[in-house]
Amino acid sequence: MNSFRDDRLKNYALPMSMVWMLNDIAESKGKQELFTHQSPQSLKALREMALIQSAESSNRIEGVTVAADRLRPLVLGNSKPRDRSEEEVLGYRRALNEIHHRYEKLAITPDTLMRLHELCQSGGGDAGQFKRLDNDIIELVPNAAPVVRFRCVTAKDTPAAVDELCVRYRHALEQDHIPPMAAIAGLVLDFLCIHPFRDGNGRVSRLLTLLVLYQHGYEVGRYVSIERMIEESKEDYYECLQRSSQNWHDGRHDLAPWFNFLFAIVRRSYVEFEKRAGQVTAPRGSKAELVLAAIREQPGEFRLAEIERACPGVGREWIRSLLRGLKESGDVECSGKGPAARWSYSGSKGSNS
Repeated sequence: MNSFRDDRLKNYALPMSMVWMLNDIAESKGKQELFTHQSPQSLKALREMALIQSAESSNRIEGVTVAADRLRPLVLGNSKPRDRSEEEVLGYRRALNEIHHRYEKLAITPDTLMRLHELCQSGGGDAGQFKRLDNDIIELVPNAAPVVRFRCVTAKDTPAAVDELCVRYRHALEQDHIPPMAAIAGLVLDFLCIHPFRDGNGRVSRLLTLLVLYQHGYEVGRYVSIERMIEESKEDYYECLQRSSQNWHDGRHDLAPWFNFLFAIVRRSYVEFEKRAGQVTAPRGSKAELVLAAIREQPGEFRLAEIERACPGVGREWIRSLLRGLKESGDVECSGKGPAARWSYSGSKGSNS
């Protein structure tokens, strides 16, 4: 809300570096539409990979992890969760499903935010409810007292703050004609500063990011996990959020660090999408191209498990079968047997290179 008050966004002059990024994103958005119209079926493997990585990364950022061999059955299958961590991964998958199939009908309102929280925090006692107690952002310092990094909006003021944020976001788009990417960045920043839930704010913020991107035609998150991109830049994520949240309550905060971070994440996601989409549209087939790309990117010897982690949408037996074929054709070499076997890419010696 404070990023939108007093015409803050309306009067905000985007630095040239941000303008260039937005131009790159707009160009990539056009390519995205071309790829998805030309090869919708061949992109299925990318969609599956993105779902698995998103559910894994968004929870792992918050310290919630599950075994690698449980991700696929939880996210793409009908496996029942065995513990609380698996419940949260499955809950995030359900929230993603809601966004993927109903994003056009999900207005940016407090009810929608509570619905996303209810899904991704399913099983929690206060899922789908705003916080009842104040929850400041605390930094734990070794051998020292905890440090308050940011004082969030109080529990008492949270419902009104969330309502105002949603109203101002819609007004910025519909009345002030703010560029969508700028309005999206302001919305997510203010949501994180309000911190409306006792737990799960980070996960809901990433779901909210995906939702509003979809609503404006930026659907790269269907094919590349934006959550994984954020996880890989986690230190920058926290640093930029910290810098842009300073003086937020007074409306004197610096929008630039957070805006730069979010724009860069979206641009990087599109770069990765174009790279992967180019691979899976080759005649060889989507799964084979994904696995082959992962093999080529290995710096040296690798194990099957490393390729499996790089291609979470592809089954282990399928990868093993492909490796056997590549070994016969001379494209890869293998030393050892079983799980400890080590493989290496042979470059251009075989017929499949």
